[in-house]
Amino acid sequence: MADIVAIGEMIVDFTTVSGENGEIYYKQNAGGAPANVVCMAARLGTTSAIIGKVGKDIFGEFMKKELSDRGVDIRGVISDDKLLTALAFVRNTEDGSRDFMFYRKNTADLSLSFFEVDKSIIDACNIFHFGALSLVSEPAKSAAVNAVEYAKSKGKIISYDPNWRPGLWNSPDEAKKEMRSVLRYVDVIKVSEEELGIVSDCGNMLPGIAKLLDLGIKVVCVTQGAKGCFIATKKDIETCPAYTVETVDTLGSGDGFLGAFLHRLNESHKKPEELSSEELHDMASFANACGAMISMKKGAIPAMPDMKEVREFLAKYDDVCEIPGL
Repeated sequence: MADIVAIGEMIVDFTTVSGENGEIYYKQNAGGAPANVVCMAARLGTTSAIIGKVGKDIFGEFMKKELSDRGVDIRGVISDDKLLTALAFVRNTEDGSRDFMFYRKNTADLSLSFFEVDKSIIDACNIFHFGALSLVSEPAKSAAVNAVEYAKSKGKIISYDPNWRPGLWNSPDEAKKEMRSVLRYVDVIKVSEEELGIVSDCGNMLPGIAKLLDLGIKVVCVTQGAKGCFIATKKDIETCPAYTVETVDTLGSGDGFLGAFLHRLNESHKKPEELSSEELHDMASFANACGAMISMKKGAIPAMPDMKEVREFLAKYDDVCEIPGL
């Protein structure tokens, strides 16, 4: 069974590809933030699984095959013959940001109910991960919250990604309420600066981090793209600079960061609060490397490196974070 398990959306991403004469094509890739996280962990060698639902259609079958081929256990994935798989069209803008257009109304992932969740998969894991897009509507919201409560009751480490996608919510106020409603369960959170402001209701970074820690979260990771990241606990706050690379596409980089961080956390055989500042810094530096490598290629899951590729990447830098066996 899997050490890291996620629950949530599996979305097929269509990313832009430029052709001749200014033509634009869309390339099909497996995606969805929870799927990206467990795929990154699996690529690095951690047994990983996902719980969720796709349509019994060409996109759902594609999604399952892509994850399975990359080492993710999909026994917890249900194929629904009445609903379709969620889709997203992604465009990179001139300033380096991304525009998303989602086709996710009444899709299979949002119909997952708690009685369909295979709890034995949760029983066997060490880390249980979820994201805010499971909270958009019922019954998926109750399925995710009940699964998190169940995992927490079993002593699992809970990881959370608020993953702010405003176009998927009925209103910003509803989004903020739901994204904050689950913080009491969380041990590890990964946020962008914007997401930190949303979930903490603080306009400045340090007070926002302090508020999350006061809520009982053990580790707060604030990703800042090309600037690197902050990683904070009650004991310390560390800055980890980014690796300088030629960025092609940032899709999936944040998810890859979190998947790599959880991989290292699982390898440590420690609870988040037991980690030293040095261990956390090494984990964040390793995760930065994985996020940077993903940004060097198109797509999210297709761009994820395996451990051999990460070792080769890190060997080019003098200040290499410690990896067991490197």
